[in-house]
Amino acid sequence: MKFDANGRLRMNRAQLLAGCGLALTLFAQCAGAQTPSADVKVADLKAADVKPESYRTVYLTNITQQNDANEIQTALRNMIPRAKIYYLPSQGALSIRANDEDMQLAQKIVADLDRTKKTYRLIYTITQTEEGKRVGEQHFALLVVSGGKTWLKQGNRLPIVTGYVGGSGDAGSSKQDSQVTYVDVGLNIEASLDGYPDGVRLHSKVEQSGLADEKSGIGVQDPVIRQSTLDATSTLEPGKPLVLGSLDMPGSTRHMDVAVVSELVR
Repeated sequence: MKFDANGRLRMNRAQLLAGCGLALTLFAQCAGAQTPSADVKVADLKAADVKPESYRTVYLTNITQQNDANEIQTALRNMIPRAKIYYLPSQGALSIRANDEDMQLAQKIVADLDRTKKTYRLIYTITQTEEGKRVGEQHFALLVVSGGKTWLKQGNRLPIVTGYVGGSGDAGSSKQDSQVTYVDVGLNIEASLDGYPDGVRLHSKVEQSGLADEKSGIGVQDPVIRQSTLDATSTLEPGKPLVLGSLDMPGSTRHMDVAVVSELVR
């Protein structure tokens, strides 16, 4: 090696090339020591992360509506996308295939959502008044499950001739040739509700129908049916009556006031 007048090392071309070659060799060896072996494959690394799966059938003990079961299935699929989940309506059960961790989560979700729904008793009070005086009062009790619907009908079935088998109903047609349909007249109550901790949200539809004194101008046997409908959505507090509204009774001068009160059965 040679040094110049300032003490710096002087290298010829051959020495410079040899030094660069040695540096590159040392760098390659160091880089190779940090690189994973070629024998380790990416597929092996992915396979190591796959957890074993198991199968289980979970029966829904409190769900009775198809929509409720579909909502639970949707919740499971959204919360556990890696699991395979199928609902069997005929068995009321969920078939689940997942790893142990996801299976435990699925069972917890089902236990939280598959609960007994509350049952309420609705007492409708119908008060009849005429010229400001009370002339009658009726009470009707309905049991409704939260999220469900109940109907009540009270009255008569009215036969109405809609046509004739052998003709258009002329004088020569016999009574046996007539086609008859039946129409319900009277009181009809339809109630559906959703329960909450502080009360219920109730949808009520009250229909009152009856025969009018006048006859239809279309046919001699065709009656005129008068009908009044009250359709209301309200929020009820337990044990506190609520007046839904008033109806005019068809074919009379009477009025009908409708009130309702709710109470928790179980």
